[in-house]
Amino acid sequence: MSPTGPPQLAKDSPSLPGENPPQPSSCTEKRGRAAGYDPNLDKCLVTEDLLSVLAELQEAARCWPGDSPPSLAAVPDANADRCMVVHVVSCEEEFQQQKVDLLWRKLDDQAPLTQKHLVCGPVKVAGAPGTLTAPEYYELRHAQVRKASAVKHGRDLAQDPAWTEVFSVLSVATIKFEMLSTAPHGQLLLALADSSISTKGTKSGTFVMYNCARLATLFEGYRHSMEQGLYPTFPPVSSLDFSLLQDEGEWLLLFNGILPFPDLLSQTAALACTAPGLHTTARTETMCKFLVQLSMDFSSYYNRIHILGAPRPHLFGQMFARLQLLRAVREVLHTGLATLGLPPLDHI
Repeated sequence: MSPTGPPQLAKDSPSLPGENPPQPSSCTEKRGRAAGYDPNLDKCLVTEDLLSVLAELQEAARCWPGDSPPSLAAVPDANADRCMVVHVVSCEEEFQQQKVDLLWRKLDDQAPLTQKHLVCGPVKVAGAPGTLTAPEYYELRHAQVRKASAVKHGRDLAQDPAWTEVFSVLSVATIKFEMLSTAPHGQLLLALADSSISTKGTKSGTFVMYNCARLATLFEGYRHSMEQGLYPTFPPVSSLDFSLLQDEGEWLLLFNGILPFPDLLSQTAALACTAPGLHTTARTETMCKFLVQLSMDFSSYYNRIHILGAPRPHLFGQMFARLQLLRAVREVLHTGLATLGLPPLDHI
């Protein structure tokens, strides 16, 4: 470090002819020089802002995991070996974040050995002359959700406290499906028009949430009818006759939605952090597209098939088989939304 200026971290000096090249001084340094870093990162100017970011990362790693057993906490290098850090950063800030990564490895021998960078592509706004901040983007979508709801219900529900949380969840769902339906490294082009903010549109988070609400209404309708004595209580699943499910839409829900979901969940829930190299990616677009397609299949089926039929004993077998199928669809939708940090809605 220079005694007359800001401290700098420089890469190892090249060796002279006949000399052995310098060796990394530690395992963390060796890993820190792994392939994938920007070749222009030969020097790093250490500023207060950079050290502040580093201090936050160190504190987060020190507290990870919050429920570590005492035996693990007593091992000096336990966190360095087991903790994995994923730097989620925009493409514009990737170079700066690599500085933080390398600085951490250089200055802290307890730095996590596994650090990956998930770089997100640029976000462009179609037809917008200037920039759009995140709060402005949220307020725009929130206003569009309220407008679509007013059109659907014939009145403005913005002042109704019962709908405040619904509008908030719908706005966040709309934004998350917009953002996450594109692979993280790809460019995202936002269309600000409100044409997609509708329960009739089949490509948005609003559509997925709408079908969750339809399922909630269906099962609430069954519960209400059962309490009135129109339907019997739900029988054990082992007693159901699933051979009564003969509609093509039922097979689509089963084979395209329910059965493949566990594998899809395991593939999308974990980041590819064991592969060599600096960068990793997330498959958020896979989950979003799956939930949209499942909602489309369910919507098509639900529009054709009357699930809660007349309260006649000879129809109960097929009704219960269908309800059990849709129970599974509901569980898949709820679990998929949970991976995106979204709660299901029971009305919309």
